[in-house]
Amino acid sequence: MPTVFARKKWGQNFLTDKNLLRRIVRTIDPRPADNVLEIGPGEGALTELLLPQVGRLAAIEIDPRLVELLKARPELEDCHFIHGDVLWLELAELPIPTPLRVMGNIPYNITSPILFWLIEQRSHWSDAFLMMQKEVAERLTAAVGTKAYGRLSVMVGTFLAVEYCFTIPPEVFIPRPKVDSAIIKLTKLDRPLVPEEKFDRFEKIVAAAFSQRRKMLRNSLAGFQLSEAGRTAIDLTRRPETLTIKEFAALL
Repeated sequence: MPTVFARKKWGQNFLTDKNLLRRIVRTIDPRPADNVLEIGPGEGALTELLLPQVGRLAAIEIDPRLVELLKARPELEDCHFIHGDVLWLELAELPIPTPLRVMGNIPYNITSPILFWLIEQRSHWSDAFLMMQKEVAERLTAAVGTKAYGRLSVMVGTFLAVEYCFTIPPEVFIPRPKVDSAIIKLTKLDRPLVPEEKFDRFEKIVAAAFSQRRKMLRNSLAGFQLSEAGRTAIDLTRRPETLTIKEFAALL
């Protein structure tokens, strides 16, 4: 049982099932040469399994009560615990070398900001394993033309490959969430589908398209000066969920 009460404002749900924790570790497949960042270690259930198997481990936790508890555990003394908000963390400034492997049970209310934080700092990590709400994981891995395929699918898929690893039921957490969770694996594409300097414009085009899913692209994107090649190659009477990420990129 957790020794610290979970706080709703930080989206805390403590994973307690030992068999599931070991399955997560097997999925991550940690190695002695790995440098690892754990996001939201909680009371250290995953941390204590990872630490003996990796080269160096740092963990960032926003709750000062948990940081104090973690630092007091002698078996975790080799872990670098950081008190702070992960969204303000610069990976290049960590006390362990990069590139990192990233993992964590992330607060579900800031899943999208963490994904974009990873995209922005992708030069400093090699892969990431994140626990998130199952619905969001399904959106990230959704196929073109499905109901789950949308803005997040396109934006993340522009830079990252996403693999759905497995589903986690609510009853293995304290307190029990109201939804299923899932583990996903993120790896970086060798070449992003959109150049860095065009990302902001791309984001606006995708947001506009999916803000009116039932409208044809020629209507939802009427305010944008689309590329000649894109207007020629893509039928703008289509709806946004029918376009692949490459076709969205062609509109630039």
